[in-house]
Amino acid sequence: MSTEHSSTEHTGTPASSADTVAGLLGQIADVGRDPKRGGYSRPVHSDAEHTLREWFREQAARRGLDVETDRNGTIWAWHAPGGRRENAVVTGSHLDSVPGGGAYDGPLGIASALVAFDRLAERGTGGARAIAVFGEEEGSRFGVACLGSRLATGAISPERALALTDADGRTYAEVAERSGLDPTHMGPDPDTLARMAAFVELHVEQGRGLVDLGSPVAVATSILGHGRWRISISGEGNHAGTTLMTDRRDPMIAAGALVVRVRDLARAEPGARATVGRLQPIPGGTNVIASRVDVWLDVRHPEDAVTAALVEQIGAEASRLAADEGCTATLTEESFGGTVDFDAGLRDRLAARLGDVPLLPTGAGHDAGVLNAHVPTAMLFTRNPTGVSHAPDEGCEDTDAEAGAEALADSMELLADTASTAPERPLP
Repeated sequence: MSTEHSSTEHTGTPASSADTVAGLLGQIADVGRDPKRGGYSRPVHSDAEHTLREWFREQAARRGLDVETDRNGTIWAWHAPGGRRENAVVTGSHLDSVPGGGAYDGPLGIASALVAFDRLAERGTGGARAIAVFGEEEGSRFGVACLGSRLATGAISPERALALTDADGRTYAEVAERSGLDPTHMGPDPDTLARMAAFVELHVEQGRGLVDLGSPVAVATSILGHGRWRISISGEGNHAGTTLMTDRRDPMIAAGALVVRVRDLARAEPGARATVGRLQPIPGGTNVIASRVDVWLDVRHPEDAVTAALVEQIGAEASRLAADEGCTATLTEESFGGTVDFDAGLRDRLAARLGDVPLLPTGAGHDAGVLNAHVPTAMLFTRNPTGVSHAPDEGCEDTDAEAGAEALADSMELLADTASTAPERPLP
């Protein structure tokens, strides 16, 4: 674990065993509210996300945990008896959000982890354990989801990550440095990965599987393969009032038609999901014919080959529709993660420990999916009564939130028992 930018805080005030998930989330309910979109906008390294990070540090320090920030900006809160961090059972999630997101996507996992640590302390559960807060899980600012865990595992090179830009043209390197990180030290962290005996992430369900099954908690089976692409359609910028309709090379026309074709192509492929969630005309004036329109595409399918074929189809359609308007189109991959199947043995042991709770796949990406290739990994879902996510109507009942934290504590206790009998893995 790199500690170039670490801090350890102890306030001397013990955590209350009466802390609840709902109570902890209530403490941050006003942070990052979005008056325009509704819900919350908490992009990575924004004032809102920094406020949430400080809140987490204070809560972790109240519990006597050693708090530090590693070279990739991930916060770690350690319970390490005798200073030993090997064979650690780790949980965690994120605090950043999509624009106008719900209150639970990310923060529910962090608040549940804090309450689960309270329960484990009450039970006297031994062994090393930690809570990790990963940055830019949503990819809403720099375009690559799970950026913190990708950096730690080497799934993205530091050179590429640092060159990513936000909507204002600022690079990730610039923004990270302003937040107190040293970009020259970012990159793979095999030492920390080697210390992890297991990782289990709790997340609000992003769908209504548990509503229909009548259960407050589920164990994940898999994460749908998915990626993000940018299609740039270039034409000729011009005056909206003086350019005849017959003389135009308008990329917006092609972009509009492409949105409909994306829907049609995805509907024709069973199990596929394809979404245009963002479209940006350049220069973006009301009385200006755009010179270029950037279209961001999200495509998902259980079979990675099908995802690739669908994206290829969409790219070909983009070129055809652009040519019809005298324009050109280019397709650029921004990120891709293949379908992740969680370890069946670990999954089944956790489900049995929790009372044979349901097993569910998910179409949403998570840091657990990135870590799965390096660490034994599992996920828990807590029921979402609305089934809505990435939007203000996302929900979680207080009783379900507490059930989720209890299930997380039970899961970590089971994993701690296993870790205590496992041989220590040598650091690379």
